[in-house]
Amino acid sequence: MTTVIGIVIFVLLISIKQINQYQRGVKFTLGRYTGIMDPGWRIVLPVFQSYQKIDMRIKAVDVPNQEAITKDNISVSVNAVIYYKVKSAEKAIIEVENFYYAVSQLAQTTMRNVVGEVNLDELLSNRDAIAEKIRLIVDKATDAWGIEVHSVELKDVTLPEEMKRVIGKQAEAEREKRSVIIKAEGEVIAAENLAKAAKTLSSSDGALHLRTLSTLNDLSSDQSNTVIFAIPIEVLRALDGFKRKE
Repeated sequence: MTTVIGIVIFVLLISIKQINQYQRGVKFTLGRYTGIMDPGWRIVLPVFQSYQKIDMRIKAVDVPNQEAITKDNISVSVNAVIYYKVKSAEKAIIEVENFYYAVSQLAQTTMRNVVGEVNLDELLSNRDAIAEKIRLIVDKATDAWGIEVHSVELKDVTLPEEMKRVIGKQAEAEREKRSVIIKAEGEVIAAENLAKAAKTLSSSDGALHLRTLSTLNDLSSDQSNTVIFAIPIEVLRALDGFKRKE
């Protein structure tokens, strides 16, 4: 009797399985799926029953560098990170052999396909939109496996060296173009201001003479300057009129 009790206790002890809070257990009885094991201590009878633990937390999977050709025939290397979690533990075990590997492979294939549908400029400027497109495709495809994809982040887009040089030249040309435009706009503003100043000076009596005297005063502050001054015709006319009055 004691032996029997000992055997029962031993079997009971080895039948107790612990499921952590972040896990679920998928139980099989005689090879058939018989339910989900929630967190806590659970009984799994040896020989007759078996189980597999599934981590229900969000997982971050690094998608390695993938060589792809964009829509405008430019070779690029792209890598990403995909964040997903198991929402149905029984599907993740029953519907796919190894969901970790399956999700990674699907993400790689999808990333290459999506990159091939866009131009290089779009790939570089709309990375968030492209990542979201990859997420939607992978999420839909993995729904039958009980997987929910939360987000996809494109980490790096690597270009060939010759393409980097081309883009660098384009950026330099764009900067030069902008510099010329700004300089031309400044010259237009300066010309408009000069025209306004000339109009103001010509419409006010004596204004031009005062401006001339002011300029001469500025030049005379440096003893090394030699100033050749041409008397304005208005001054000569004024002197001529003064002599006639005498």
